Amino acid sequence: MKFTSAGTEDAEETFIFDVKTETVYMEELRELFQQTLNQNLIQMVLSNTTDETRATKVKIRPVLIKGVLQYQETLYRGKQVFHSNHTAEEMQERLLEYMRGCFRQAQICNHEREATVLVSKKGKAAIRERKNNKKESQIQKVEALNHNRTKQYLLQEGEPADFLVELGVQTPDGRVVKAKYDKFRQINRYLEFIRDILDKLPSGRTVRIVDFGCGKSYLTFAMYYYLRQIKGLDIQVTGLDLKADVIARCNALAEKLQYGRLHFQAGDISHFQGGDGVDMVVSLHACDKATDYALEKAVKWGARVILAVPCCQHELNGQIRCDMLGPVLKYGLIKERMAALITDALRANLLEKSGYDTQILEFIDMEHTPKNLMIRAVKHSGMRPSAAVWNVQKDRSLDQLMEFLQVSPALKELL
Repeated sequence: MKFTSAGTEDAEETFIFDVKTETVYMEELRELFQQTLNQNLIQMVLSNTTDETRATKVKIRPVLIKGVLQYQETLYRGKQVFHSNHTAEEMQERLLEYMRGCFRQAQICNHEREATVLVSKKGKAAIRERKNNKKESQIQKVEALNHNRTKQYLLQEGEPADFLVELGVQTPDGRVVKAKYDKFRQINRYLEFIRDILDKLPSGRTVRIVDFGCGKSYLTFAMYYYLRQIKGLDIQVTGLDLKADVIARCNALAEKLQYGRLHFQAGDISHFQGGDGVDMVVSLHACDKATDYALEKAVKWGARVILAVPCCQHELNGQIRCDMLGPVLKYGLIKERMAALITDALRANLLEKSGYDTQILEFIDMEHTPKNLMIRAVKHSGMRPSAAVWNVQKDRSLDQLMEFLQVSPALKELL
């Protein structure tokens, strides 16, 4: 091993060595990785790949998972991105394997120092270390931004997701297109709802998901990417919509992205067959009573999870009659909004009556209104174990309410 001056103002020294044996090279790198894989690490980037089919770039950063320090690996392969978390020991071995057979450069940055590893085509390697000249306030600012971003978004800015690039939400380098930032936020909010029910889905077998009224399928692709690419679940997703041209485009994109377990078909929700064994039903913006047909299918199939964002709730607006509420209902806009809220509240109660723990949550939705509602339902013994089981008194109260308002919602008749 030879030592030489780096010849630059901020670099302390450069260690240059001929790789006489792989063991010498690996031990030097092992020591470097042991010293840098700790809570002071800011980021590590492996680049200059020799095998693009394996990976084009890898980023490593520390994360706290349930109070335990781990290291999140983000692997880029073409337009695809894969995430995984590892202990320090696991990550050290992965890094050694990457530098042995895939990458010629590694850039490491922590609070105090920076290091660069360069491997030549002839097998000669150099490790250069220098003090980190970034001011502490700059580092803290970057870390604070990273913390906030991680807290807010499951899909992060700066890390391209292949479907987001193809749909025009991100640029190829991962930047969010300014005009699509609301869509980016909506997608991440949607994935948070899915993350919260992951433990309610079956394990050890394929999870079947049906997405009714999928439309252009931004959220369908997001769901597939998150569950399949990030979480590694064995899933099969079917998207259904009335528009044949939209379905054709969605199938073409799924094929281009090599999403082999995602398929779209044209059809009406009320006539859809083949729901045996469906574990999760999604219905986003199915118009008016189409939401009720989707909920009916989910209940009769015994789906474990239901996610529904109702749209255009016109049905009860034409039914509701109540003298006591006359002074309020005489205003058309107020009546329309009240009817929509009552429709969703009755749907939630009817799902509870059918054996589901049900919540109504606020959902970001920029296509219809600045804020919208999601009905999230999980079969009993799910997310709220303390919820009371439906009883005769609840049933009577629900009937009295519908009688008071003189309404008969479609879901009640369907169920």
